[in-house]
Amino acid sequence: VQFVESGGGLVQPGGSLRLSCVASGFTFSSYAMLWYRQAPGKEREFVAAISQSERFTSYGDFVKGRFTISRYNARNTVYPQLNELKPEDTAVYYCNAHHQYYSGSYFSDNPGGTHSWGQGTQVTVSS
Repeated sequence: VQFVESGGGLVQPGGSLRLSCVASGFTFSSYAMLWYRQAPGKEREFVAAISQSERFTSYGDFVKGRFTISRYNARNTVYPQLNELKPEDTAVYYCNAHHQYYSGSYFSDNPGGTHSWGQGTQVTVSS
């Protein structure tokens, strides 16, 4: 199983980034896909989740409508669109999979996915 995250970078406050995660080694369309982030010295934090069919999505409380998650099953890829970025969004962003879609509160209280983490992609929000 492998997750390859990309799309991070340096962006000014208020800017946008579109991250992507290409997954391999499992049946992508059968898993909910998750995004977490981890800032230096902090615990890993739930960002977003999307169900297998894209019917359901959920977000961490801090998102407040700024991020949108989508997926393209034919390409084994999941995309979070990050808008209105703030300095506090600075972190390494990781994706993972879960065999079952649950609510955002579940993924917040039970951080992690079914598989090992990838390298992540660094997002830095700074002027």
